[in-house]
Amino acid sequence: MKKLWFPILLIFLSLSSFLPPSASAHTNNSEGFSTIEVKEKSLDYELKLDLEELGHALNKETDQKQLIDHKVVQQYINSHIKLYTDSELIEGSVVKTDVEMIKERPFAVINLAYKTEHKPEKLVVQYNMFLDDSDPSHANFATIKMDGKQQEKILTFESRELEIGEVSFLQNAKQFLVLGLEHIFTGYDHILFVISLLFGAKTIRHILSLVTAFTIAHSITLALATFDIIHLPSRFVESAIALSIIYVALINIFNQDSKHQPWLAFGFGLIHGFGFAGILAEMRLDTNHMVTSLVSFNLGIEIGQLIIVSLAYPLILWIKKLTLKPIKWVIPGTSVAILAFGLVWFIERAF
Repeated sequence: MKKLWFPILLIFLSLSSFLPPSASAHTNNSEGFSTIEVKEKSLDYELKLDLEELGHALNKETDQKQLIDHKVVQQYINSHIKLYTDSELIEGSVVKTDVEMIKERPFAVINLAYKTEHKPEKLVVQYNMFLDDSDPSHANFATIKMDGKQQEKILTFESRELEIGEVSFLQNAKQFLVLGLEHIFTGYDHILFVISLLFGAKTIRHILSLVTAFTIAHSITLALATFDIIHLPSRFVESAIALSIIYVALINIFNQDSKHQPWLAFGFGLIHGFGFAGILAEMRLDTNHMVTSLVSFNLGIEIGQLIIVSLAYPLILWIKKLTLKPIKWVIPGTSVAILAFGLVWFIERAF
């Protein structure tokens, strides 16, 4: 019977919104309780919230018919509570809900599970439940348990963050090196831009000049964006990256004998650097390891870039040396395909 209280009370809260204001009014100063336990490759989060306050908060953002939907509750929590394991943002899944009476008031008991690739060395919690929408005076009594240690804090409007642990230098460097590698290998727009540059490369020295110019440029803007010295809207950056692909692809199509200049790689590299910084903006970088994180991430990008160049250019060179007529259309045809991808990306990102 106890498990049935949660949906029944939530439905009651939905119906109460149709009553006169005096009947549906709620008091502020709501309370909450957080218990987070860090395990080997997961985090268990038991979150207890004033049920009436949760109902009012959800009514502000969701349709009343969706109020009893676990997905709605999960989405609201993930958008208002940010958990960072070793700087990386993770999201929780609601595994169980219940209702518990605390101080003669009903509280929603929500159990969330968070998956991690490895046991984190540092955990940061940023808590924003109710504080900016339904109850600025809300307070949450939080406890984190990790590696036999326990950290406690009352999270309020003025103090919304709780952290425990410390990331080691080696772990931080390894994490961001791998992140840089993953980013370049999954960043298909960056890969197509580099390949487009290679189509216009004539010699090994020419390749080195193009890659060096591109690397210096994106390293500059990556650092400027990471340290928040220069900030550009993500839509503008992503659209400009698509335009860089379109521009170089058009040159390769209509002037197949063109020799791409280092200034071209440098100019567009500045834009791509802001794109690389986008993933770091989603993370909570440790100020003690800021430089290490940036250098390691950039090094990962460069290693991935060198792997792409070392694999792609010998193939391009081999195709250019073949005398068969159908082969002559491979590079122009590929450039047309790259142009099509660039156009699609530009339309999606700009509009």
